[in-house]
Amino acid sequence: MSKHLLPEKLKEFFPYDELRPAQRKSIESGLFLHKNLLICTPTGSGKTQVAEFAFLDYFFEKKGKCLYVVPLKALANEKYKDFKQKYEKCGLKVGMSVGDFDSDDNYLANYDVILTTSEKLDSMIRHRLVWLESVKLLIIDEIHLLHDATRGPVLEMVITMFRKLNETNNPNKNKLQIIGLSATIGNPKDLCDWLNAELVLDNFRPCKLHEGIYLDGQIEFYE
Repeated sequence: MSKHLLPEKLKEFFPYDELRPAQRKSIESGLFLHKNLLICTPTGSGKTQVAEFAFLDYFFEKKGKCLYVVPLKALANEKYKDFKQKYEKCGLKVGMSVGDFDSDDNYLANYDVILTTSEKLDSMIRHRLVWLESVKLLIIDEIHLLHDATRGPVLEMVITMFRKLNETNNPNKNKLQIIGLSATIGNPKDLCDWLNAELVLDNFRPCKLHEGIYLDGQIEFYE
């Protein structure tokens, strides 16, 4: 599938000739039309770039800020460095907040894409930071952690609270767009109903997955 599905301003950042199936399906399901999406495809299928398509579009079209929620501080650091390297040259300001839950994060009002964890986002909401009203895109990486006994309740709460916050501040327009990313979800249709989202499913893998057993320095692969 040709990359012509991408908005013109995004093509210079993604110069390949074809989109991967998950990327094409996400666009066709309303990625650029403010639709909530739940993207459930294997690791390496291009989910992260779908998120990048979205926040770059918000930046260029001046639609609002993006919050990118990840489960681990290490993952936040990794994506922070990657996004800064790739996109700050076009003026996109990438910020990160994963530390002290009682810190003043008002400085983040100056950033376009903000990486954080669900626990830190909970703190931001409770501190009633004014700039949160400018967030119009919420990306949840590893959204299947909603089912985790320890992390799930916090993630569910911040999604619910943030949706409510957005509805209160924007009763008639500029609704929040939510994009959930995961390689494995046991009940994707139920989660889509809760998020009011379109489901994007695909089994494409760029590399074949092999399973085996490692013992004494040797790997015996299954047929």
